[in-house]
Amino acid sequence: MKSRRKFIQQVGILSTAALLNNYKAFAYQTETFKSKRPSIANRKFTSDAVEATILDIKRKIADPELAWLFENCFANTLDTTVDFEMVNGKPDTYVITGDIDAMWLRDSSAQVWPYLPLIKKDKKLNELIAGVIHRQKKCILLDPYANAFYKDPNKISEWKNDLTKMKPGIHERKWEIDSLCYPIRLAYKYWNISGETSVFDTEWVKTIELTVQTFKEQQRKTNLGPYSFQRTTAWATDGVAMSGYGYPVKPTGLICSLFRPSDDACIYSFHIPANFFAIVSLRQAAEMLHKIHANEPLAKECNELANEVEKAIYKNAIVDHPDFGKIFAYEINGFGSTNLMDDANVPSLLALPYLDAIKITNPIYINTRKYVLSNANPFYFTGKVAEGTGGPHAGMNMIWPIGIIVRGLTTGNEAEIRHCLHLLKTTHADTGFIHESFDKDDAKVFTRKWFAWANTLFGEFIINTNLTHPTILGVKNI
Repeated sequence: MKSRRKFIQQVGILSTAALLNNYKAFAYQTETFKSKRPSIANRKFTSDAVEATILDIKRKIADPELAWLFENCFANTLDTTVDFEMVNGKPDTYVITGDIDAMWLRDSSAQVWPYLPLIKKDKKLNELIAGVIHRQKKCILLDPYANAFYKDPNKISEWKNDLTKMKPGIHERKWEIDSLCYPIRLAYKYWNISGETSVFDTEWVKTIELTVQTFKEQQRKTNLGPYSFQRTTAWATDGVAMSGYGYPVKPTGLICSLFRPSDDACIYSFHIPANFFAIVSLRQAAEMLHKIHANEPLAKECNELANEVEKAIYKNAIVDHPDFGKIFAYEINGFGSTNLMDDANVPSLLALPYLDAIKITNPIYINTRKYVLSNANPFYFTGKVAEGTGGPHAGMNMIWPIGIIVRGLTTGNEAEIRHCLHLLKTTHADTGFIHESFDKDDAKVFTRKWFAWANTLFGEFIINTNLTHPTILGVKNI
């Protein structure tokens, strides 16, 4: 088993057969744009609704290379990363990230998210995503502080010697607020679209109880809480200072997150994008608890915590920048120290509207967005082949396509959307897939050739563009 660090160097639903026959009639029959998808026999899972969507959207994309990228990427999660089965009469879906055989709560949620609009058309796809929710419940009940898990509950991690409370079945135990937010986001959207409630059983309620408990522990109002983390490593961002508890914070009502969604350690533990995400997730959980279970005490607890965190953000996390005015800090400590930056990984400051945490028209977000997409942000890189946000995880001058995609998903500006699509089309290094990161001056220098989250998110961006700005896809050379 290798870690992310070790890989850093490297229409109506037709039957599947009918779809594939139809596809051949519309495919771009050139060697340059030959499909990169696995053969049908080697695909992990096939959804008629997804295949129909690929066929339908490809017809609308005038740019052959962009259409080819969409075809390769949108089904990548289903093609290569899912392990679906029935366990005790319930669907169970284990989802790896790609080149690492482990299931991140964040990645698994994000990887299947773009398929949710199709679940009412495809029972098999509905079951698959219900299976992800069931699997995530097992993970959270095993350890709400862990971020990544194995399918085998007895498997011992290569990180077994980390100085934290490791258990069998856990790949990595980095505490990240968003690890508990993403499963709620997925559950809430699944419930809203499908109307099904059987997956939200007493075990699911227990995961919400654990989420609230963990969030409150990490508010650190009276003590440091039960979690700490240290690792013997040369990577500074893989370890946590001050005996594994992080640098001191002043209790403000915010929730501590010792790691970012990049799996890099925070500098200041109040990670503002993740706290915004927690507000949204707690309110979504409260609505579900109220309408599905009539569990008013826990719903009230969720709403009260959300309100407390929101108040704390607006009191403590807004900074007067000399060039951009009032902006949100990326991290703070409650004592007045702030870390001004943004990281491409979601939740990010740029992604706040994508996560329904804030409106695109919010004046502070507008200022923050201008800051993030400028050279004032230390992790915004401009080079010979592209511009975009990155982060410490892949190093300096490495742009993350996820950041470019999120930029496109959080703007209504047609020119900006086209620009983002052009950057993505021209930086896949002739592979036909979206990578974790690439060098700002040479896209052939990239990390992670198999990174399903980025691939599926790119598919979501194309579908969203078709819905909001369809004329863009009619351009022959984006």
